[in-house]
Amino acid sequence: MMLTTKDKWFNINGVGEKFLSVREKIQLVLEEIQRAKDRRQIAKDEKIILVAVTKNHGVDLMREAIDAGILNIGENRIQEASEKFSILEREGVTKHLIGHLQTNKAKQAVKLFDLIHSVDSENLAAAIEKAAAAIEKVQDVLIQVNLAKEDTKFGVAEENLRSLIDGVEKFKHLRLRGLMMIAPNYDDVEQCRPLFKGMRKIFDELAKTRRNFDYLSMGMTHDYKIAVEEGANIVRVGTAIFGERIY
Repeated sequence: MMLTTKDKWFNINGVGEKFLSVREKIQLVLEEIQRAKDRRQIAKDEKIILVAVTKNHGVDLMREAIDAGILNIGENRIQEASEKFSILEREGVTKHLIGHLQTNKAKQAVKLFDLIHSVDSENLAAAIEKAAAAIEKVQDVLIQVNLAKEDTKFGVAEENLRSLIDGVEKFKHLRLRGLMMIAPNYDDVEQCRPLFKGMRKIFDELAKTRRNFDYLSMGMTHDYKIAVEEGANIVRVGTAIFGERIY
């Protein structure tokens, strides 16, 4: 039997810890974020935004998280996000695109998302600019930085970052809000710490001369506590809230 869009996303349910609700897991993550923030040496009064990542989880869990107080939802794929957002029936939620964006999907991304985390080339920035101009929108974006220089990850190298920033800032319909980084998936998560610390240093230096340069997005379920300690103000957490994804 062919599934409708509604059936499809209501039947893909996250499998989480049996004895904790999504609301309870969100509270635990928020408590961990606060403890990590208390351990910080910098920007102790900075607000930390928790983005609940709903990739490969159903719209029912997305709704449950929003009803529990989540104000920021993250998705990786355009098609999946479009299908789920069309039946979400919730207002007042900021929608984040946290996955890689192809230039041919820029038009859809601009219509769907409030903040695009993954700008990594001037060609992509130009595509987003064109799409945003067509609907008279100023699109908030982050530049993704590949600080660890991993071949398997997208993002601009540190040595090319300033050039890309110059390219993004020339576009009238883009508003550069900050930087994003995905750390390597080290067996010892402490190995992420120097990268997070280095990313915060780069962010602070750039923020000195830019308006609205507010966001440093780094840290996921396995490393978000260290990311917060070292200066992240957006963390992207999925598994710790919704359980393992169903593919």
